[in-house]
Amino acid sequence: MSLNSFSFPTAIRFGAGARREVAAHLLQNGLKRPLLVTDRALAALPVLDEFKSHLGALDVAVYSGVAGNPVASQVMQGAAMYKAHGADCVIGFGGGAALDVAKVVGLAATHEGGILDYAWDHPKVRAIDKPLPYFVALPTTAGTGSEVGRSSVISEDESHLKRVIFSSLLLAKIVFADPELTLALPPNVTAATGMDALTHNIESYLSPAYHPLCDGIALEGARIASRSIVRAVAEPGHLQARSDMMMASMMGAIAFQKDLGAVHACAHALGAVCDLHHGLANALMIDTVMAWNLEAVPEKFDDLAHVCKVPGGGKAFPAWLKSLKERIGIRGTLASHGVTPQQIPKLVDIAVADICHKTNPRMCTRGDFERLFDRAM
Repeated sequence: MSLNSFSFPTAIRFGAGARREVAAHLLQNGLKRPLLVTDRALAALPVLDEFKSHLGALDVAVYSGVAGNPVASQVMQGAAMYKAHGADCVIGFGGGAALDVAKVVGLAATHEGGILDYAWDHPKVRAIDKPLPYFVALPTTAGTGSEVGRSSVISEDESHLKRVIFSSLLLAKIVFADPELTLALPPNVTAATGMDALTHNIESYLSPAYHPLCDGIALEGARIASRSIVRAVAEPGHLQARSDMMMASMMGAIAFQKDLGAVHACAHALGAVCDLHHGLANALMIDTVMAWNLEAVPEKFDDLAHVCKVPGGGKAFPAWLKSLKERIGIRGTLASHGVTPQQIPKLVDIAVADICHKTNPRMCTRGDFERLFDRAM
């Protein structure tokens, strides 16, 4: 498999072995003291040491304090390490959580105040008014596509409410998308992150916002994910399937510039209240929400069914999603994953307040969210 170069929306180096080019790239740009931001789990695995072995000429400090759905204190700890190391750039290495923290560690290290002061919905949101450190990203999962995104989702420490810092200034200078970095992912993580990527493409396409460029990307992303997600889970070492899922992940993140929908509003609530993995939360809700959305845009469901090769057309698409989850080992209901009926009111509160459902193809009321959570229980 050859390496390819393209730019959409940022420079991307895609293909097996791309990780080996990071050191040369940074040195060519006069950078020698990176802070490598990753998560606790990856820090204990051979994949991180293997990557670091390719950074020999650089003076690297590692911040590995990211865990779960990242919170503001993790960002501030990383920023403190950035300053203590005298770092001149940031390498983000990991899944969506690590990359979201890596995007804003440099912001917190070079700007005043707490990181959530820069969240778009802060009543006195601070401006990013100074240059940010050079940032490169290496995804190790194929799910969120955070490596090509211009937003960082960071939760409040106490409430775990997700907040979004959004700016094109947060985009990586270059992404090194190396599917070999995903070969060691266990099947359950491959399945959950893969469903996250598929959900991004599906919800972006169904959004009523006008963006034909993103529509085309979303349909192709859904096609690529649907053809390879089962093989990526069943055959972890299948490099082409891993490459497909990494590409579908990036395409989903590019497509959701157009916005998302009610599945993500529900998933964000489940992450905040129940601390569910984001991809798993999307997977547990998607067929329920899609069955409810079907009547609003049946022609778009036909398009999705066509590219995903679903027998029976758009009407069969929600049931196909449910069977797909079964095939990749995501089984059960919200209740079987620890969600209780007593949590539904709080889940609904957060879902209603979440901006994602504003671009759902069918308008969502509080009562609608109550019924959707109840059906998924």
